Amino acid sequence: MPAVGDSAPDFTATTDTGEELSLSSLLGKKVILYFYPKDNTSGCTREACDFRDNLDALAAKNAVVLGVSTDSVKSHQNFKGKYDLPFTLLADPDKDLVEKYGVYVEKKNYGRTYMGVVRTTFVIDEAGKIEKVFNKVKINGHIDEVLASV
Repeated sequence: MPAVGDSAPDFTATTDTGEELSLSSLLGKKVILYFYPKDNTSGCTREACDFRDNLDALAAKNAVVLGVSTDSVKSHQNFKGKYDLPFTLLADPDKDLVEKYGVYVEKKNYGRTYMGVVRTTFVIDEAGKIEKVFNKVKINGHIDEVLASV
């Protein structure tokens, strides 16, 4: 997993509109890159809505929000529309991004072991360096931590 002070691994990914977006195209802005397990689940919906509800405050600090999961573009379109999410969601069905950022890990739940995305947020500065990493995010209070860090 990239650490504070590292250059954020660049990527090009497909957005919820089907267009390609590269991290390097956002140099000059702070980027809140958050990884979440799955569209339309309770925790992921709360997290996305927290970012939605605080987007103006983040934008005032020259920050853009990018949400990433392994869901498809179509799933992202439905999720974004259902909750009126005004920021970009990146589709990573091939797991390139989640592996590059070290957030696709072995998880255990009710005695079952499986691979999945651990909820993680990276704050990337205007020069493309990782400024802050929130690992194993707990949703309650997370948006306040992110706001304080930017």
